[in-house]
Amino acid sequence: MSTEGTGTDADGLARSCDADPSWMRFGPAAPGLERAEVRLRDCAFEPHRHDVYAIGVTTSGVQTFTYRGERRVCLPGQVHVLHPDETHDGAQGTDEGFGYRILYIAPELVRDALGRRPLPFVPDPVQDPSLTTGIVATLLADIDEPVDDLAAASLTAAVADCLLALSGAAAPRQAPIDVAAVEAVRRHLAERAPEHTSAATLEAIAGCDRWTLARQFRRTYGTSPDRYRVQRRLALARAAIAGGASLARAAADAGFADQSHLTRHFRRTYGFTPARWRDLQAPAVG
Repeated sequence: MSTEGTGTDADGLARSCDADPSWMRFGPAAPGLERAEVRLRDCAFEPHRHDVYAIGVTTSGVQTFTYRGERRVCLPGQVHVLHPDETHDGAQGTDEGFGYRILYIAPELVRDALGRRPLPFVPDPVQDPSLTTGIVATLLADIDEPVDDLAAASLTAAVADCLLALSGAAAPRQAPIDVAAVEAVRRHLAERAPEHTSAATLEAIAGCDRWTLARQFRRTYGTSPDRYRVQRRLALARAAIAGGASLARAAADAGFADQSHLTRHFRRTYGFTPARWRDLQAPAVG
């Protein structure tokens, strides 16, 4: 197998893998963005390299890999950062195997999100859990989440800022928040929550690029534009369910991809599935 591949880790996976305890799955992708979840036991990656940043979090076991001439160890909760065109392999550090989730992001997206400044260089490929690396863990918590261009902009800005912080470079000076512009975006998202509003539409409303908007929106409202839209959709779905709508109809009318998409967000936000929440709202009999 060639070690010159520039795709994701599937390109460098040794063909001798035992298929039973090892698996790999990919979530919905977007241009320049791909996410995967991997579990390996009695299986190893051959030396290979990508043309993208690979940023992952170990979820179980002990992950080891050779990178820049040294053997590295990444434990559960730790984040690993692999730069474009850097050769690496991957293997289990114990008999139990290991698991991880990973994000592949094109360097041109990172550069655009950082205002065309040079790509950040992270000297230590293994990072301990921190507020900064926690951003990566949060972004990878649900790789099944669809990624439209609005979500992609928020994700890219967060990852670019994370890489910059881990590189030790000084963060760019934050421009004053254009309160009127950000409020106009918030109002648009609230009034049109079920719609698939594009990042380009919000750029036109705000008068700035999508990455600046994502940062200013978070500084103003404590969340991303995409997440704010999800919360408005959940409120619409709750009202529809309370009014007797089926779960599938409530999901569709609120703008979710399907009922399972609604269920994932509903459980994460309220601690119950929509069905359980509906049943708890039912009046007691007798």
